[in-house]
Amino acid sequence: MRTLGLLAALATALAGCSSTAPPRNPENLCAIFQEKKEWHKDALAMQKRWNVPVQVPMAMMYQESSFRHDARPPKKYIMGFIPWGRVSSAYGYSQALDGTWAEYKKSTGHTFADRTDFSDAIDFMGWYVRRTNKINGVPVSNATDVYLNYHEGWTGYKRRSYLKKTWLVPVARKVGARSNTYAAQYQGCKGSLDRGFWGNLLN
Repeated sequence: MRTLGLLAALATALAGCSSTAPPRNPENLCAIFQEKKEWHKDALAMQKRWNVPVQVPMAMMYQESSFRHDARPPKKYIMGFIPWGRVSSAYGYSQALDGTWAEYKKSTGHTFADRTDFSDAIDFMGWYVRRTNKINGVPVSNATDVYLNYHEGWTGYKRRSYLKKTWLVPVARKVGARSNTYAAQYQGCKGSLDRGFWGNLLN
């Protein structure tokens, strides 16, 4: 009985690790959603709530955290070797900052939202994309400019602060290109994902 209990606890722990592990093939949106079916449901819920195409926040999330639930920015060091906090408060799948995350929770009433929860993280990103459209007029499908807003903030984008960062615009274009790739991939598998296992079996 004791052995069975230990095996059950081990199985539960391994299942938990598996559910938070990054997808095995992050380059392909179909492969991501086929592996992590709950993520697809969460992405569709985000799309329905914020009217934002799923490929945009997914491409941004790839860039921000590589789909790691506990991702954090690098540490800061004093005198080159003494650890002194992190370069920012960004955390989780979406790398949302403390202040922006608090604003999201207040705005949506999602009091218990957690940055390490994929469902909450992608909903946050959908909210941010929609707010970006409202504040700065950026189309929700324009992942390049949405990402510039995400990185620089709405005011920073208005002031074009990204032009002072020569590395940032190429990164934003990379996010835009990945969003387009994800969109093309998703177009080819969306129907089968929506049908699920039994629908594909009977098709």
